[in-house]
Amino acid sequence: MTEAQEHSADVELPSTPLFDDETPFSSMMSSFDDAAKHLGLAEEEYLILRKSDREIAVSVPVPLDDGGFTVYDGYRLQHNQGLGPFMGPLRITEDLRLDELRALAAWMTWKCAVLGVPFGGAAGGLRMDPSAHSESELERAVRRYTANLLADIGPDRDVISPDLAADARVMSWVLDTISTHERHTANPAVTGKPREIEGSLLSSDAVARGLHVILRLAVAHFGLPRTHLDVIIQGAGVVGGNVARVLHAAGHRVIGLSDVHGALFDPTGLDVPAILAHRQETGSVLGISGLGISGAAEQISNKEMLTRPCDVLIPCAVAGAVHSHNAEHLDCSLLVEGAHGPVSLRADRILERRGIPVVPDILANGGGVVLSYFEWVQNRVGLSWVESAVEKRLNRFMREAWNAVRAVQEEHDANLRKAAHILAVQRVAAADELRGVYA
Repeated sequence: MTEAQEHSADVELPSTPLFDDETPFSSMMSSFDDAAKHLGLAEEEYLILRKSDREIAVSVPVPLDDGGFTVYDGYRLQHNQGLGPFMGPLRITEDLRLDELRALAAWMTWKCAVLGVPFGGAAGGLRMDPSAHSESELERAVRRYTANLLADIGPDRDVISPDLAADARVMSWVLDTISTHERHTANPAVTGKPREIEGSLLSSDAVARGLHVILRLAVAHFGLPRTHLDVIIQGAGVVGGNVARVLHAAGHRVIGLSDVHGALFDPTGLDVPAILAHRQETGSVLGISGLGISGAAEQISNKEMLTRPCDVLIPCAVAGAVHSHNAEHLDCSLLVEGAHGPVSLRADRILERRGIPVVPDILANGGGVVLSYFEWVQNRVGLSWVESAVEKRLNRFMREAWNAVRAVQEEHDANLRKAAHILAVQRVAAADELRGVYA
């Protein structure tokens, strides 16, 4: 190979697609397989748990505002109902992939099991670009998608929760469509609803509050400072932005914060409220000066921000953000997964070799599924809890999940990810065994 060819190969390598075993589905399956093998799971139970119970595909015809017409693909994947009805998110994106939905549905099963929430996992989505459509077109698509799934969703079948591009407004459309067909208001069929239609208090920042509980327990366990941590957060949206706000208010230094447009970094700490207010107004964390505590935050790339030195790195944006190309260069003492699957399989092995502990997603970001359960319970009994009650109960669920995972970690001499999956698989397999197989 000539010198020019070698230079070209070096330039092209970082932009090549991730290896097959760095996809979200591969990472999820690897964690499950590892736990199942460690437990000596019976072959029949292994075969059941490694597949979704049901995968539903629907066509979603949508009349357009200009008189045109199009048809989108919609899906709902229901992974396992051993512990209870299905529950899981709806996402709307033109990049929707079935394998990612399979991974997400399974993650929801394991997350519910770890958090002690009596649901099985599900995930669904519409393959469309919401930014390319008017609100009325998006509403028609969501309502038709919901109507096509009426036989498979509902308070006792499959509860839908918000996710990418499916916010409280979208959850309202889903609720109204179900209620119209059922001829009664079916509040427990949907979570993440606005407060005005029986959504729960603390729903919008549940993931952040739950993650904060786990972070306090993790830093105590790993011997990190309990106050004034230097934290880098990838993502400034519903999860990342709220995590940044909660940790900043708790006295920690958020020194790095990013969105799809780029990142801000200041080792003395960022002015998180000002950055989030600016992003709310402009759609980007970039484009304003003086956002650092010292007076001027450095604007850098997302890629560079992940490798800056910090106490805690919290990826809250996309799956596979930490992979085999950058895991060697991370400079953190602890990584806490705020997103689903932000650390690939290969990266996980690299971080373990380097002695950087990882708090897995099915534990760390479980506050959202706990709040969805709380909202479902409140709607079923027709009683809204006050904020202090919601917060106290959320904290209890998160602490109990941490303690349960730590107990398994001690018993099996495993890292936190393996321990969390062992716990989840144990609980789901036990439920399946007790229920038996209907044939």
